[in-house]
Amino acid sequence: MPDKRKRKLFSVKDELIRKSREAALAAVQVFNNPNITFKSEIFIVMMVIAWTYLMHAYYRGQNIEYRYCRQVGGKRKYDRTSKGAYKHWELERCLNDGACPLDPKVILNLKFLIGLRHEIEHQMTTKIDDLLSARFQACCLNYNDAIRSFFGEKYGIDQHLAFSLQFSALQDEQIEQLSARKDLPKNIATFIEGFDGLLGDDEFNDSKYSYRVIFVPKLVNHKGQADKVIEFIKPGSDQAKELNITYATFKETEREKFKPSTIVQMMKNNGYPKFGMTWHTRLWQELDAKSPGKGHGVLVEGQWFWYKRWVDVVEQHCRDNAGRYS
Repeated sequence: MPDKRKRKLFSVKDELIRKSREAALAAVQVFNNPNITFKSEIFIVMMVIAWTYLMHAYYRGQNIEYRYCRQVGGKRKYDRTSKGAYKHWELERCLNDGACPLDPKVILNLKFLIGLRHEIEHQMTTKIDDLLSARFQACCLNYNDAIRSFFGEKYGIDQHLAFSLQFSALQDEQIEQLSARKDLPKNIATFIEGFDGLLGDDEFNDSKYSYRVIFVPKLVNHKGQADKVIEFIKPGSDQAKELNITYATFKETEREKFKPSTIVQMMKNNGYPKFGMTWHTRLWQELDAKSPGKGHGVLVEGQWFWYKRWVDVVEQHCRDNAGRYS
């Protein structure tokens, strides 16, 4: 490669890396700013930009064409905007390319954010900051790992970041409200349930997809002893095992899902042979059971699946009306 072309190649790559880092840092700074209430929306947009520039820099360094083009008469013809600029790959196209070096769980996390961006880019949303913070944290850690892996330790952003301090403790009732997701906009709740519903347990619980942390109050044993706000415990240690046992009851896991026909057959097997699909349909319509706020089920690729809590409702209904269905 001629020296002039080589200098230009690395000049553009370095500029992409610089802008990528600035976008990532801006995303985190905005999310940690207590005066901003539009946190999640700005974070998602800025991190998508950061990852897009990062992938462009990687592909440029690998001499992989990341501009849209097609072969015409044996030559490349590049797609351009109405103003004549090259059309570069968007983030999702970067992730789908066979040369993408990212871990599949990292790609899942990014595709979740991209899908969420599609839901929020044209309308205001509320109450999603705390619910989705685990996905955002995973995105930040994944980004830091990627930029250091691609371009060297000096490009890491962890050296510029600190933990955000809080003025209030998280109360039990607040945790219950976050878990219930009752106040989420319908389109956001439907998207989250649908996306998570397609994941296996190993994908859903992987820290690269969603980084969940347990916070417990910790007291200093002796005066003058240093006391960190956050203490990281080594995975596999006795202390970690003890915490995991305590947390097992509350651990977020993928819920079992049932088809309507499966539920109908379950009721027949339980001694209600006259309970058919018509009765099941009438029941969920009367109770508006598919409302996202009720958490009875989820729409996955156009098909509705019911959770165990809805099976319990149906079973109780059959017991209360045993004369009709026996």
